[in-house]
Amino acid sequence: MAKRKAKDGREKIVPEEKSPEERIEALKRRAEELCGGQMEVGMQDDYPAEVEEEFWKHVVAYEEAPWTTNFRQLEDAGLSLPPPDSLKDEELTAKLWEVIQKLALLHVFIGDTDHLSDRELYTHLWTDSLREETKAMPQAANCACDIQLLGSGSEEDTQLYLKYYADEDWRRQWHKDWPNDPIPEHEDPPYDRDRVLPKPDYGPPTGGESN
Repeated sequence: MAKRKAKDGREKIVPEEKSPEERIEALKRRAEELCGGQMEVGMQDDYPAEVEEEFWKHVVAYEEAPWTTNFRQLEDAGLSLPPPDSLKDEELTAKLWEVIQKLALLHVFIGDTDHLSDRELYTHLWTDSLREETKAMPQAANCACDIQLLGSGSEEDTQLYLKYYADEDWRRQWHKDWPNDPIPEHEDPPYDRDRVLPKPDYGPPTGGESN
């Protein structure tokens, strides 16, 4: 503790400011407590202290955040989510884009959707992706979440990605890594939606200059 003179002349005890190393160690201890002492983190030792501190702040914030779903977050934001079968095609398309824009405001973004019609995409979001549990993290300008429509690792998702989205370099590398796996012929996706979907904007790096 340090003593400082207040305006009335009395001494005021104020906590001494902790060093970055002390703050990092405190964050690590808090993270371990939240994880029940079971935590594995792969992080290089040569990161600047301010980068490491921000990393551990994020870890602690994630562990302290309550569980929710994007479906619940959208409803809490005032968006109605009617069942797909209750909507006509025009209504469903309008509702789909309302969902996409509202998700972007929550820093949640979707991609690899061009193989799905509007009805197929809304149905998938309504029945599956939006109902998956996620952490209710405080929104930050440099953080975003992705809804991976083809990210399950299933054979079907892999084949769809190779067919519609993988470039030639990706396809060659896949064949090299998995020579016995069939690779479908490339086809252009039947829909053209991804190029106009909202994208995360992380802005220039801290202390950097934008071009």
